[in-house]
Amino acid sequence: MEIKVAQKMLDANDEMARHNRLLFKEKNVFVINIMSSPGSGKTTLLEKTLGRIQPDINCGIIVGDICTKNDAERILKTGAPAIQINTDAFGGECHLSAGSIEKAASDFNLEEMDLLIVENVGNLVCPAEFDIGEDVRVVVLSVTEGEDKPLKYPLMFRESSLALLNKIDLLPYLDYDIGLTKKYITRINAEMPVIEISSKTLEGFDQWIEWLKNRIIQKK
Repeated sequence: MEIKVAQKMLDANDEMARHNRLLFKEKNVFVINIMSSPGSGKTTLLEKTLGRIQPDINCGIIVGDICTKNDAERILKTGAPAIQINTDAFGGECHLSAGSIEKAASDFNLEEMDLLIVENVGNLVCPAEFDIGEDVRVVVLSVTEGEDKPLKYPLMFRESSLALLNKIDLLPYLDYDIGLTKKYITRINAEMPVIEISSKTLEGFDQWIEWLKNRIIQKK
């Protein structure tokens, strides 16, 4: 019974994801689903990214967390419109669903938007299992998390189009083999590019912003 119920939930989510994808295509909005474990630095990464691409690119942000509006409030200070989704009302789900994205997106003026970024709930498992109608998925992995996360959570890295290795400014203070992490990522997804990045020093941001802008242009 549990398997049948779970499959029905996934089927319903996939149907809504297809609806979202058609809507975003019609409105010519490029959608990125950013996923990671808690504490990887997604919100700071978004703050610095928005500072680099606005106002040339009109952005909207959907932020997912179990509780609090902290991250959405931080994003709003950049001048970008942001909507917080808290999953505690749905039992504390560890991911955003296509249905929640559809409801949040309806509060944006998609006609004037170039880019919609979804900062998913911090988790390296569930978000990778749920299509939300995005164009691409980006996984953020902090160097403080250890080298073997790609091997432990392969679906997340298999389903993503780009990996951002974040907080590289901390490398001098860590016993961390970044080459080994990249080797593991390549083992899971040989086609996925990896960008080493720091939201503190902005190292790697030129490459990240170029990748982002190129993907937006490709959709248009």
